Amino acid sequence: MTSLAPLPVRALLREGTHSVALPPVAILAGGLGIWPAEETDPTPKSLVEIGGRAVLWHVMRHYYRYGMSEFVVALGSKKAALIRYFLDLHAADRDLTVHTRDGSVEFHDGNGANLDWTVHLIDTRPGTLSGGRIKRLAPYVGKGTFMLTRSDRLSDVNLSDLLAFHRAHGKLATVVTARSPSQLGHLDIGTDNVVHRLHNEANSDTWINAAFFVLEPGIFDYIAGDFTVWEHESLKELIADGELVAYRHAGFMHSVDTPRDKRLLEELWNSGNAPWKVWD
Repeated sequence: MTSLAPLPVRALLREGTHSVALPPVAILAGGLGIWPAEETDPTPKSLVEIGGRAVLWHVMRHYYRYGMSEFVVALGSKKAALIRYFLDLHAADRDLTVHTRDGSVEFHDGNGANLDWTVHLIDTRPGTLSGGRIKRLAPYVGKGTFMLTRSDRLSDVNLSDLLAFHRAHGKLATVVTARSPSQLGHLDIGTDNVVHRLHNEANSDTWINAAFFVLEPGIFDYIAGDFTVWEHESLKELIADGELVAYRHAGFMHSVDTPRDKRLLEELWNSGNAPWKVWD
């Protein structure tokens, strides 16, 4: 059976002679997305299953592979389904014995017994835009570096290398970029990896915002409030101040936006060749 334990660096990352705690991971979940309503009612897109597991689980499992075990999940639309998912996850992933006389339950080892996650579920309220949702997580991500991603995007990004890259450049924000047409915004990147411009022209030869970030608390100053769009206003202001650098990723990157995406990813999983399954 495949081990579910994270890397040995689970608690600390060595940086010179100092030990640096691994950052918490903020995840935007429960947004409206573009998945057809009949596929997600009452299930949010982040709980659509690939290989019998929610897409969100796959995302979190990726970070856990690199030792990150504290997650701050931004809830919005259909938050009750996400809350139920995490409340049930402990039991659903283990063998158990139920004593009907008194209702007591004994938990035994099972497929998820080695997953040691701390998950904060934060209601960022339906209607709050992406920047506002991120800012509402500020009290929960601490006062240091934190990661940020979406709940429906799978990749094989080396997160240890990404974190080291971010720390080496000393900027407020690092964004992972990939070569693919996207509506998320194309980036003009200088030879120093500093991002110089964000624009929307479709071009398969440009680097796009892949929605994986490493951030410092200073980014909250670039979010005015609930109706700020992170991908536009905030990133443009960070670019203007020279505070956004790009980490180029040439590997796998795929989001789950349509039933066709689900079928493709399901086929990869069932074939045993899922590129995002980096925890083998």
